[in-house]
Amino acid sequence: MTRSNEYQTDVLVVGTGPMGATTALALATYGVRVHVVNRYNWTANTPRAHITNQRAVEVLRDLGVEEEARREATPWEWMGDTLFTTSLAGPEIARLRTWGTGDERIGDYLQASPGALLDLPQDKMEPLLVRNAAARGAVLSFNTEYLGHEQDATGVTVMLRDLSSGREYQMRARYLVGADGAKSKIMDDAGLKLEGQLARAATAYVLFKADLTRYVAHRPSILYWVVTSNAAFGEIGMGLLRAVEPWTQWIAGWGFDMSKGEPDFSPEEVTRRIRLLVGDPDLDVEIKTTSTWYVNQAHAPVYSKGRVFCGGDAVHRHPPSSGLGSNTCMQDAFNLAWKLAFVVKGHAGERLLDSYTLERAPVGAQIVKRANQSRLDYGPLNQCFRDPKSPDPVAAGLESLADSGSEGIARRAALAEALKLKNYEFNAQGVELNQRCVSAAVLPDRDNVEEVWKRDPQLYVQPTTRPGAKLPHAWLVGSDGRRISTLDVVGKGRFSLVTGIAGQAWVNAAKELNLPFLNTVVIGSPSAQDLYATWQGLREIEEAGALLVRPDGVVAWRHHGAAADSAQAKRELELALASLLDRTVRITESA
Repeated sequence: MTRSNEYQTDVLVVGTGPMGATTALALATYGVRVHVVNRYNWTANTPRAHITNQRAVEVLRDLGVEEEARREATPWEWMGDTLFTTSLAGPEIARLRTWGTGDERIGDYLQASPGALLDLPQDKMEPLLVRNAAARGAVLSFNTEYLGHEQDATGVTVMLRDLSSGREYQMRARYLVGADGAKSKIMDDAGLKLEGQLARAATAYVLFKADLTRYVAHRPSILYWVVTSNAAFGEIGMGLLRAVEPWTQWIAGWGFDMSKGEPDFSPEEVTRRIRLLVGDPDLDVEIKTTSTWYVNQAHAPVYSKGRVFCGGDAVHRHPPSSGLGSNTCMQDAFNLAWKLAFVVKGHAGERLLDSYTLERAPVGAQIVKRANQSRLDYGPLNQCFRDPKSPDPVAAGLESLADSGSEGIARRAALAEALKLKNYEFNAQGVELNQRCVSAAVLPDRDNVEEVWKRDPQLYVQPTTRPGAKLPHAWLVGSDGRRISTLDVVGKGRFSLVTGIAGQAWVNAAKELNLPFLNTVVIGSPSAQDLYATWQGLREIEEAGALLVRPDGVVAWRHHGAAADSAQAKRELELALASLLDRTVRITESA
């Protein structure tokens, strides 16, 4: 490869999946030159990932596309009554209120975030992100294959091939982002390794059209689990019907034995399976596509090498259980993009980028473990539905489940406990929102007392302004009388200094610093009134104290009490920002 100091772009992103497209959208929004390549003609051609959890919705919100996403999505209230049934037409076994829609949990979800969950399949999410990235200045090249790269002290030279013409060419960028999926060539080329196991189980997926309104409109959900004696369903032990377009487009899924080769995808067998799951032997079915995917349990302990950064499915590979896949990919992007932008614009030194692996790799390891455990947690449910000593285990198990004697009592009690366990898959708000960043891009409190969890940290959110945590959501009232979230007054590609009416010294200090990347928020001022007094109960600092909130909404530093005067406040801010952003000179000198 030949090298040049002429950059065609600041950041080259390979891949337009949730991680790549979100990276491109964020960078374009922040005013950074970004070029995106994709070897395919367009974005995802199947629904794939779909659950969009509250943290991912907050990313969409900050990037200004939440409302557009909601217009295309299945709404939160239709996501909730996950069924366990013998078929859609047959007797139900159990229901579970999921994704925070149940009476016991809905308040937790409403309090923790300004954005409700939504269900937006990947073949809708990706185009939405890409369209908006292009509208904001991102350059996109489809039918373009990544071939390899070579990095040096000042940039990355990337080899590409135009698949339409066969022409090979080079592109020079300051940084390369590998969002090229679960078979990432960039990961391999950079020498980044995975830990864990690939392809430990397998699942067949069939996208089909059928009008199932009469079976589900009165009990809306996006997931229907089917237990039947007439088919084997692999590791989970159940078949799945997933609503893609309520209630006419669906995915049918079932496990298969990899040792026996690929599943039978003949139209006759696929139709038979779908009719079995629905419980309608005469159902009119239009088969659209068939595919297989494999259950992985692997993650990368290191996400970057020099000027090359990987994210998304390239670095954490796991089944869709718990709905963590695309959400984590988008959050990888949101974490990385602002850091790249700050370095490219000269607001930060390059060591800021070291924080990406330190903050995101633990999350990747966590969600890989959680998604695989969620599959194993179907075991106790299956024990309630089955009697392994019987020639027909499911029929005998369900008969025992309905028995009025001691056997039935014991099975129903076990079923109740097994359903509680599934909350760790379907109502695990803590898994989604309790991440804590630990890196040089976060300055812990001087006493650095270890956090004490008041409730189960997988199930429940613990709002806090501790450095490393996401800024808590609280409803404020703007100058026009409309409600706005605390998350709405921070972010947007800038650091935010958050204080109260009594924190005038901090306000004065920020004005003196006059930094282009620092926004000042005074909660209690006409533009951010704490009329509900909710923020007062969440802030964990005095009204005259201060928080520094990163562009990704993470609290980077806090000062619990008032500054003695504006001069002290200025010194504190300068020191904090210089440390957080790897500045070797005074920030005010280059502002």
